[in-house]
Amino acid sequence: MSSRLPSRLLTAAMLLSRLGSARGRRRPQTLRRILVAHHLLLGDTLMLTPLLAKLRAGHPDSEIVLTLPVACMPLYAGRPYGVTPVAYDPRDAGTIRRIARRWPDGFDLAVVPGDNRWAWLARALGARWVVAHAGDRPAWKSWMVDEAIAYRAAAAAWGDMVADLADGPMPAAYRTADWPAPTARDFDRPEGPYAVLHVGASSPLKFWPAGNWRALAAHLSARGIAPVWSGGRGEERIVREIDPDGRYRSYAGTLDLAQLWRLFGAAALAVSPDTGVAHLGRLVGVPTLTLFGPGSAVICGKGEFWRDAPYLAVTIDPFQCRDQTVLFRRDIAWVRRCGRGVDQCAQPRCMQALLPELVLAHVDTLLAEATGR
Repeated sequence: MSSRLPSRLLTAAMLLSRLGSARGRRRPQTLRRILVAHHLLLGDTLMLTPLLAKLRAGHPDSEIVLTLPVACMPLYAGRPYGVTPVAYDPRDAGTIRRIARRWPDGFDLAVVPGDNRWAWLARALGARWVVAHAGDRPAWKSWMVDEAIAYRAAAAAWGDMVADLADGPMPAAYRTADWPAPTARDFDRPEGPYAVLHVGASSPLKFWPAGNWRALAAHLSARGIAPVWSGGRGEERIVREIDPDGRYRSYAGTLDLAQLWRLFGAAALAVSPDTGVAHLGRLVGVPTLTLFGPGSAVICGKGEFWRDAPYLAVTIDPFQCRDQTVLFRRDIAWVRRCGRGVDQCAQPRCMQALLPELVLAHVDTLLAEATGR
């Protein structure tokens, strides 16, 4: 794994070169160019969509530049909401140099969602005004923030709260037409009605028991919907544990994100734990069922922006040990989630509590709603 030190040294040098222009900063009246600076995981990146929609609605003529992890770039090739995607990797100083060379005049406004450390990157890239959420820890992360917006005092989806970083009314509800489907390399797709069962997640504490997945697959098969397995690279073993005889087709470890979009696009249903592909399902518009264990179905739910999405969350709420109130290092009174690791939690009881009969009932409801549409 490469070091972040070269990128940090380059950022510091760029900041020093801009010290003179930092005096007496004022928010620009005209926003010709806006930067959204972050380095989030897939799910959190996709939850920035309400922010992009709001920025575009409020600034129809502005250039909006969005930093992205390299793996996410194909999803944004169609420039949803007219944004310009640009690859950024904190372990590759070359990505910073390329952004600086492409936009040498900098940015009138930078919006920093999530971790305020990227405010330093925004300032190094010539942002004249930086907006971020208040309360990040440690305090040095926010030294480059000009305008700090408090998180909402009442429960809300994180995507909607990120949109609060931009001025103006909330954007119109998401439509699948707002996001052009990415170009994908061809692959052998299923024939007939099928459901994508994505079994992987960012933590083993989000895994649903293998027997429960088998029960769901059998239920769908009995309804004439072929289950197909999905998972990221390295998650093929999870599929083998669930389906050792290979009864159902598996795409685990074989598809990139653009191909996964295409697989979702023709599916009758997608089911996954609370992980990035659940948010991908909402973008694509496939009826999506998300299984919430440690995570919050409120924070990661469809909220206001995705209110029309064919989506259901399955969760047990409240759950006794889903009791942490921290979100992106901010302590927020209404938050109820769990960020414990496997060293702190021996058994994911919150996922085990999602019994098959509960999930199957939600599946039937979601399929009936999709048929009604």
